[in-house]
Amino acid sequence: MCYNFDQNIEEVFIMEKIKIGIVGYGNIGRGVEQAIKRNDDMELKAVFTRRAPETVAIQTETAEVKPFDDMEAMKDQIDVMILCGGSATDLPVIGPKVAASFNTIDSFDTHAKIPEYFANVDKAAKEGGNIGIISVGWDPGMFSLNRLYAESILVQGSTYTFWGKGVSQGHSDAIRRIEGVKNAIQYTVPIEAAVDQVRSGSEPELTTRQKHLRDCYVVAEEGADKAAIEQAIKNMPNYFDEYDTTVNFISEEELKANHSKMPHGGFVIRTGETGCEGNKHVIEYSLKLDSNPEFTGSVLVAYARAAYRLSKNGESGARSVFDIAPAMLSQMTPEELRSHLL
Repeated sequence: MCYNFDQNIEEVFIMEKIKIGIVGYGNIGRGVEQAIKRNDDMELKAVFTRRAPETVAIQTETAEVKPFDDMEAMKDQIDVMILCGGSATDLPVIGPKVAASFNTIDSFDTHAKIPEYFANVDKAAKEGGNIGIISVGWDPGMFSLNRLYAESILVQGSTYTFWGKGVSQGHSDAIRRIEGVKNAIQYTVPIEAAVDQVRSGSEPELTTRQKHLRDCYVVAEEGADKAAIEQAIKNMPNYFDEYDTTVNFISEEELKANHSKMPHGGFVIRTGETGCEGNKHVIEYSLKLDSNPEFTGSVLVAYARAAYRLSKNGESGARSVFDIAPAMLSQMTPEELRSHLL
């Protein structure tokens, strides 16, 4: 079913606030809550958690904290559930489960498993008559869109994605699981020489090691073997073994003072040629984020608006960012968009 935004605007453009539920209240969940506060067409109704609700302190006085298993009881009170679980083990289970009963948004980011996850959410959402927009954030998400736009325009060429400098939650968690590690933060850092090569339009062939390095700040347990920890990090398969990695041992006080924020960012660069004379072009999209969770939360909230509108139009099934028209994300009417942004 195609969405006629102009024709349906009177029905689905905000007559009352979109009621949001948050599933999971970690860094992303808190980022979503903050984003909702900045969108006056939305309100947070409830946060659902597997922890004891009385131990979870949220910042929205009008919202409730509920046990995860109480979701079904609020089926008629929530328009969109924003799922803030992890991609490794949580979202593959709760994504389809919640989509069977609610419109959902999530930030599933295991790229290799997206097709399988999409199919599972699609089946559950269609059976429940709901919309499930998956893999929303900045990569996958905003970077995905920009790769698509760039490759559609410059048909012959090369695409490069650089991440950082920023904190990788997955790599930081991997270090924390090593015996003798009390706490750790890992920064993914793009190698400037590689970025400059790409921007020149020369279309270099770059290995993983040539594009990024990894910078680790580790708090060791008292008496731990630091040399063994360093080797365990540098040789860890799928995380560090293909990168030049630096390990810095610091105190917990220094970690809290200098590495407590969660910045991130990166670049999507497409280089290519047009015409018969081989004219070269470079398309670049970049992000520089003070807070990865808050930015991701803001993207999730924008797509929650789209899910609400698609659902009101009678659509169901899974969607990705590729399937959502840009106008669906905005609070503005189509007339306002054409007047102010076109």
